[in-house]
Amino acid sequence: MFLVDTSVWIDYFNQTHTPAIAKFEDILTQGYPFGITGVIYQEILQGAGSPASFTRLQTYLCTQRFYHPRDPISTYSAAALLYNQCRRTGITIRSSIDCLIAQIAIEHDLLLVHSDKDFDRLAQVVPTLRIY
Repeated sequence: MFLVDTSVWIDYFNQTHTPAIAKFEDILTQGYPFGITGVIYQEILQGAGSPASFTRLQTYLCTQRFYHPRDPISTYSAAALLYNQCRRTGITIRSSIDCLIAQIAIEHDLLLVHSDKDFDRLAQVVPTLRIY
């Protein structure tokens, strides 16, 4: 199963062809299960260019599978620990939200599909983060 990051959705909706989009299109073609998190949902909606676009995105994205934190406290602690682990090795992750997305992917044993270098940096330090 796959977790599709905001970076992929943005490119997908903008019809930008990237390696991650090719992977996502393969997931769609093969009918593999995939989903998003609440923060991915929020990030995509934040980028809507108009009220009509917001409504279309909201309607479509609500049909997707949602992966939630396994625990309302420990998931966030674990995401902060991912950030700290990276910093101790000299890697600074630009967005703490990416650490939360990574932690949710780890908790649900999902392959993360992305176009964001921070996830590649995280995966260098955190071997349990599986990148597709």
